[in-house]
Parts: sequence; structure tokens; C-alpha cells
Amino acid sequence: MTSVPSPAQAAEIRFGLICGVAAYALWGLFPVYLKQLSFADPAEIVAHRIVWSVPFGAFILSLRGQWRETLAAARSPRILALLGVAAVFIALNWLIYVWAVANDRVLQASLGYYINPLVFIAAGVFFLKEKLSRLQIIAVVMATIGVAVLTFGAGVFPWPSFVLAFSFTMYGLVRKTTAVGAMPGLFIETVLLSPVALLFLMWLQSQGTLALGRHGFGSDFLLFLAGPVTVGPLVLFALAARRLTLTTIGFLQYIGPTGQFFLGLYYGEAFTTAHAICFGLIWSALALISLDALRRNRKPAKPIAA
Repeated sequence: MTSVPSPAQAAEIRFGLICGVAAYALWGLFPVYLKQLSFADPAEIVAHRIVWSVPFGAFILSLRGQWRETLAAARSPRILALLGVAAVFIALNWLIYVWAVANDRVLQASLGYYINPLVFIAAGVFFLKEKLSRLQIIAVVMATIGVAVLTFGAGVFPWPSFVLAFSFTMYGLVRKTTAVGAMPGLFIETVLLSPVALLFLMWLQSQGTLALGRHGFGSDFLLFLAGPVTVGPLVLFALAARRLTLTTIGFLQYIGPTGQFFLGLYYGEAFTTAHAICFGLIWSALALISLDALRRNRKPAKPIAA
């Protein structure tokens, strides 16, 4: 028998749902922002994401009173090393994603985040020795067939999709074993990456190819926004994660790639019969693992730490 939440608890859940939907909707609309940065090289955009996330992240940590947790994590060699590894994977993820949008491969980016839950399942088998349920096995087989159809039917292997899914899965696995909240962890990751990002921006300046300062105030402002655009959705996600169950978060995660999918169509990217079969099979696979998750989580699940 499930207990009925109190009015205060119900209000917290509603607030968490609003934050969660907003976070994933912003991630789904991210290509719109990146398309406005076509004047800059993808690697420079990623460097700006890293550099401008540091001051904005510090501002958010001050608002949320998380400096003690952040400094404690920074003093732990193990946590610092794990966050260093995580930083490499998230930087790779950002770079491939920005490159995909810049090169009119938004549909492939969308596919990458659709197959991400399935890659998480595979990683659980290989790294955490988890056993697959029957529905999960069927889902993985369906997704594999879908990707094969796209590869041979459209004549293009969607490598950005796999790099995005693999890098984010590895990032998630590392963060799963790291005892630090989402925002403190991201702040430390960007601080660790910022020296490399700054050196890269300085090198671009020395080569005369730095976009910053060459295209007017409006373009510079868009580059400065890379920090808030990166950190903002994560803060909303952190607020949602404290208030919602893992099952609910699992359903919300499909909002992001769905938004990217429709944007890819809006931008006129090719959508062939092979694409339709591939996405159809993967959507069906996601429906199966969602059904499996519901069966496994009939009891209220603990919210994940943020």
C-alpha cells in the first residue's frame, strides 16, 4: 500500500517535475543556441563552455551554499582523480556534440542520446557484472538491428552517435562511483579543464583565428553565454533529482533527444526509410526498457543525490 504524499511533499514533487522538464527541454533546444555560433570553430566553442562555466559555477555554488562540499571533494586525491577522468569524457562529449550540430548531424546527435540508456545497460553488464532481464535483451537486440539498418541502408555509420553515447556512459559510470554532488562535481571538472581551454584560446589568438572579439558584441555575448547555458540546465536537473524518483527521471531523459530529433528535421537533415526503421526500432527498445524499469521500481525509489 503506497502512502499518499502530504501537500508539502506534493508541492516539492511538482516543483521537481517542473525543474526536470525545464532541464531536459533546454538540453533538447541546445542545437538552436549552437547554430547561432556558426562563426566559431567547435573546439573554440567547447573551450568557451569550459572557461565561462567556472565563474558562473562559482556563483551557483555560492547561491546554493555548496562551497564546503566542493572544497572537501577537492581535498580528496581519489575524488579529484576520478573527476579528472570524468572531465576528459565530458569534454569529449561536448566536442563531438558541438561538431555534430555544426556539421548538420543533429539527427545523429539525437540518436546518440536515444541509445545512451541502452549503452548504460551494456556497461552495467561489462563493468558492474549486472544481469540483463529478458526485456532488456530484446531491447538491446532491437537497437543493434536498428543501427545496422541505418548503417547499411543509408550507407553511413553514425559514429558521432556512438561516441556521444559511449563518452556520456563512461562519464556517468565514473560519476556514479564518485561521492560528490552534481554541481560541485561539474565545477571541479571545469576548473581542471580550464587551463587547457585557456591555453587553447590563447593559441587561437596567436594564430589570428580566435572568433572572440572579431564578430561584434552580439557574437561575443553568445560566447559568454556558454557558461550559463552549460551550468543552468544542470542546476535545474539537480533540483529535480532531489525531489523525483529514478524512474521519473528516466522517463524525462527522453525529452532532450526528442527535441533534438525534431530540430534535425526542422533544419532539413536527410530522413530516409533507413532512418525511420532505425529510430522506430530504438524507440520501441526504449519503450521496453521503460516498461522493465516500471516493473523493477514498483516500490518508491530513493531520489538521487544532487
